[in-house]
Amino acid sequence: MANRHLSRSIVLQTLFEWDFNGAKETNLKDALNRNLNEFGPGLEDDDFVISLTEQILEKRAVIDEIISKAAPEWPIDKISVVDRNILRIGLSELLFGDRSQVPPKVAINEAIELAKTFGGENSGKFINGVLGAVYKEIGEPGKEEKSKKKVKSDEPLDITKLPVEKKGGALVYARKGKDLYFAFVHDVFGYWTLSKGGVEEGETDEDATIREIKIEIGLDIKIKTKLGENEYVANHPEKGKILKKVTYFLAESDYRELILESSGGLDSARWFSLAEIPELKIYNDIVPLISKAVEIISKEK
Repeated sequence: MANRHLSRSIVLQTLFEWDFNGAKETNLKDALNRNLNEFGPGLEDDDFVISLTEQILEKRAVIDEIISKAAPEWPIDKISVVDRNILRIGLSELLFGDRSQVPPKVAINEAIELAKTFGGENSGKFINGVLGAVYKEIGEPGKEEKSKKKVKSDEPLDITKLPVEKKGGALVYARKGKDLYFAFVHDVFGYWTLSKGGVEEGETDEDATIREIKIEIGLDIKIKTKLGENEYVANHPEKGKILKKVTYFLAESDYRELILESSGGLDSARWFSLAEIPELKIYNDIVPLISKAVEIISKEK
């Protein structure tokens, strides 16, 4: 199965542009094609993105009326553009989608996750409240259904039995005159993170990192030291749950233009000064690596 979360993110970005530019159907189709090409090359489930977008467009009047009734204190035009379109996605899947493919609770949870990633501080609670109210109104379908996977959900996950996928990445820094800059890449979920890539069989973590960063952002780097390791469980479309282990290094490069490889997960690459980093939206597990890197660099003569 394809990455449905990425697919929904592409739909949301498309709807945001469409709504922001006056809700013109031609704009939506152009934006959808552009976003699919830019953020979803090789995506196995283009049809899901297209059908969900078309369904929202077709049912828009009904969906917006339901939003107005479920949140009477919030006129549809007063709801933020992001929240409004997350509700359209969630309600479209909840009310008009194939429940064998996307159960109601999955539709709600996915919408909440979109809100947490792309919305404001209270977006998750707002989306949960509106969709929860509609869910109760339609009789809470699927509430009593329990899949085999759910029955086992209380059992602790033994990560030692999961297949492992190794990756190498680096916090790359460069000097421009007396100033220090760090290279970050921006993913489609709205976070600035570190460039990384897979470790091939027979390859060291260092060699893989050097190779992947050259491919991903066009830099020739020199590994300075190891910063640490992060690991997390991810769902693979075919393999199921896998354990991803990422070894991160501190690496130095010349200050030059970053050339981002065309991929489905990243949309930008930039240098940032040290003073700019605290303002960035960064994954929590990356922050300690940055702090350690700054400490190491500050000790250089």
